[in-house]
Amino acid sequence: MVSRRLTILLWQIGILLVTLAVWEWGFELCKALLPRRFVPTILDPYFISKPTAIWSSFLKLGCFSDEAGFQPCLGETPNNLWMATVVTLKNVWWGFLGGAASGVLTGLILGRSDFLSKVFEPYIVALNSIPRIALVPLIILMFGLGDMSKVVTGWIIVFFVVFFNTFEGTRSVDRDQIAAARLLGASELTVLRTVVIPSALAWVFASLTPAVSFALVGVIVGEFIGAERGLGKLIIEAEARANAAEMMVAIFVMMVVGIILAFGVRRIQAYLLRWQPHFEQQL
Repeated sequence: MVSRRLTILLWQIGILLVTLAVWEWGFELCKALLPRRFVPTILDPYFISKPTAIWSSFLKLGCFSDEAGFQPCLGETPNNLWMATVVTLKNVWWGFLGGAASGVLTGLILGRSDFLSKVFEPYIVALNSIPRIALVPLIILMFGLGDMSKVVTGWIIVFFVVFFNTFEGTRSVDRDQIAAARLLGASELTVLRTVVIPSALAWVFASLTPAVSFALVGVIVGEFIGAERGLGKLIIEAEARANAAEMMVAIFVMMVVGIILAFGVRRIQAYLLRWQPHFEQQL
């Protein structure tokens, strides 16, 4: 088992090193060895920069290379990398939390009521058919350029992802288990708490991991269209200067944020579903 994990780790490190090497020197090598028409433009540093240039931009945006010092740099740059990350992360968190909570609650209510699900079905289908990104300009018009519009965007995107999984999970609960619980005298609330919710948890968590990424996408798109601060604003400002290195810094920071959030959701899932054999080995 240890040797297998070590082998996997070595392969992962090797792939990373090869990727970085090709990224750093691949374009120049291709130009030197191949005719110009065969050189892949995707490796052009103008578009994706280079790892060394991205690292230098990270030190600059992170106020590590400023001559005035770290603290003065933070004070002089309102939308520095750290403040932008905190703002985006905060908006992602509240958008994800609001969307997930309302999606689970609505999914449970409609999943347990045939009458309500039939009443609201056409409205839910109609709203779900609207591309959520198309609503971002309207949301910004309603809530302004501040953080609230980004939170609402994340909430709307997450809500439908979580709602449909919760609804289907609630509908898929074994009817015999519900009947057995009622036969033993369990109330509707007890059935919901002891039978329906535990059975639907796997469905709910199956949607939460992608929902984190969708919340991040919603917030960033909102910051693209109009924002006072955030990682999306950093990317737009770098794009206006044609600075690929700074754009890649913000993209990598978003990737790290997404990984951390997804890992956190995964750990909570493993703990709450620890009774399932699949998650016993992860604790």
